[in-house]
Amino acid sequence: MDVIFRIAEGLASRLRVIFYRTLGMKIRGHVALRAIEVRRRAHTITLEDGAALDRGVVLLATSDAARIVIGPRTYINRGTMLDADALIEIGGQTMIGPFCYLTDHDHTARTGAAPADGPLVSAPVRIGARCWIGAHVTILKGVSIGDGAVIGAGSVVTKSVPPGMIAVGNPARVLKPVPA
Repeated sequence: MDVIFRIAEGLASRLRVIFYRTLGMKIRGHVALRAIEVRRRAHTITLEDGAALDRGVVLLATSDAARIVIGPRTYINRGTMLDADALIEIGGQTMIGPFCYLTDHDHTARTGAAPADGPLVSAPVRIGARCWIGAHVTILKGVSIGDGAVIGAGSVVTKSVPPGMIAVGNPARVLKPVPA
């Protein structure tokens, strides 16, 4: 029974790849796509060889200028949302835990005005190679996370994290180097 399930999942993933390629998504090599959601602007998304996106991953580009780039052999766990207006770039061999939110923008806040009345304020988000982002992490606009960094579960990352460091908390603070 397990073999039948795996064959069905593999076939469904291949059909999703074909579907998203026809919509203009750049898929390089073999990727694994569970039941992901791409509402519009598939042409703004690039998936590199070996990327794997689990169920409920949402890739949202707010404009045709937005870009989402997911590096080779990167895994994004279920229920995670990437919300791009400028650029969200994730390096290779990175793992992102379940129910994370990554955004490169926020709304303008003015007294007496609705948040949607003003323009979006955007700054690129870059996550390096071989990073580990724990469950329920929020990464906000303008943040860069260096290669090999680890972000603890439940953290809210408002400032950049240097390579090879562990950051935790709300707001996330650099705690110590990743053990060798």
